[in-house]
Amino acid sequence: MQVITHPVEKLRAALISSRPDLVEGYKQYSKEERRVFEDCLRKDSVLFQSITIHSDSDWIPAHPEESQDFQSFFSNPYRKTPSKGHNTIYIQTIGSFGEAGVHTDLYVEWLRQYCEAFYYGLLVKTLPPVTVQSTGCTFRVNSNTHNLQLYAGDLLNFLQKKKPRDAFCIVGITMIDLYPKESWNFVFGQASLTEGMGVFSFARYDDNFYNHNYAGRLRRGSKPKPGDYSVFSNYYIPPVTGTLLRRSCKVVSHEIGHIFGLKHCQWLSCVMQGSNHLEESDRRPLTLCPVCLRKLQSSVGFSIASRYKALLQWVEDDGGSAGKQAVKPTEAFKEYRQWLLKCLAMLE
Repeated sequence: MQVITHPVEKLRAALISSRPDLVEGYKQYSKEERRVFEDCLRKDSVLFQSITIHSDSDWIPAHPEESQDFQSFFSNPYRKTPSKGHNTIYIQTIGSFGEAGVHTDLYVEWLRQYCEAFYYGLLVKTLPPVTVQSTGCTFRVNSNTHNLQLYAGDLLNFLQKKKPRDAFCIVGITMIDLYPKESWNFVFGQASLTEGMGVFSFARYDDNFYNHNYAGRLRRGSKPKPGDYSVFSNYYIPPVTGTLLRRSCKVVSHEIGHIFGLKHCQWLSCVMQGSNHLEESDRRPLTLCPVCLRKLQSSVGFSIASRYKALLQWVEDDGGSAGKQAVKPTEAFKEYRQWLLKCLAMLE
């Protein structure tokens, strides 16, 4: 196990920058906002923790990358920024999300609401659901786990054609596993910064996915014919649980962050950290570290306190007061709620 720590001055430079205009921009934050940002510079930080590497299979040792500070993010001429005519995030569901009904519909709506709070200041809309067949994508059976997988590249091409004119970005979500190319075992998600789109799967966020008796496994040797989409009829879809919802919120917010130009975080424990496997993804928090928070805030222009209040409201509203048949499983967000309350107390 290895804890990644950075000298205070290096963290300060990553957050504030050395460029006079960016330093001046940082000074425009209120005293309370700077207190939240600079909590990471304290030895006894109550909000932000160092990254812990548990094994060589974790993302950072397995995928060496150059770290991205605020200045390098801000100076990137290719990053996407919302504008007046392109300020909506669209969510496109692909394939079944379970049996039609209140619970399934609400699950997608909970994700939409979470994205709207996380990317506070932007509109988030859902598009009418589409079947796997309507995307025309290639699919296969994974030779190791024996489950169905969709080719992410074909889904990205489909989303590009579906992207509305007022979209900042369009993201596809599916309960079916993905693969990015034949040589890869799987991928949680894939995004294109230049095209403003991404596609993400929640299949492996089911607690039973890696069990030998996983209901989504096909018989060994099964080889569906190319283009025979009937194989997706009544295909297993994991039940909606608090854990699945928390994991889904993480992957969607992480991948949309890439579309904004945020690279994998190597500064502090952060939702923008890369993850190689489910255990590492679960260790990753729902929160943005100060460096990544400043990146996003500079792109969207939200009030930091208003964003945290919107996220807290999402966590505290379980939907029960609206008389819904399904109550949002917020028990998986208890720690997140406490963290948000600490942030808001610091902002007072």
